[in-house]
Amino acid sequence: MTMKKEPATIPAGQFKARCLALLDQVQQTGESIIVTKRGRPVVTVNPLKPKRYKPLRGSGMILGDIMAPPWGKWEMDR
Repeated sequence: MTMKKEPATIPAGQFKARCLALLDQVQQTGESIIVTKRGRPVVTVNPLKPKRYKPLRGSGMILGDIMAPPWGKWEMDR
């Protein structure tokens, strides 16, 4: 059985004074922080999960003549 650790709480005034350091802490540790105002939770600061992008190189196919009009031959005015 795994027990989840409760997120740390910090009053809004202290968060304001130490905001940048706390953001670095959240990024490094991956743990959330709950900001309170008058003892009530107001906001949660959570780390973002990095997005993984799949490269598109080699995922497309060319079928037929890419320079020809898609509807066939043109009839020229004479």
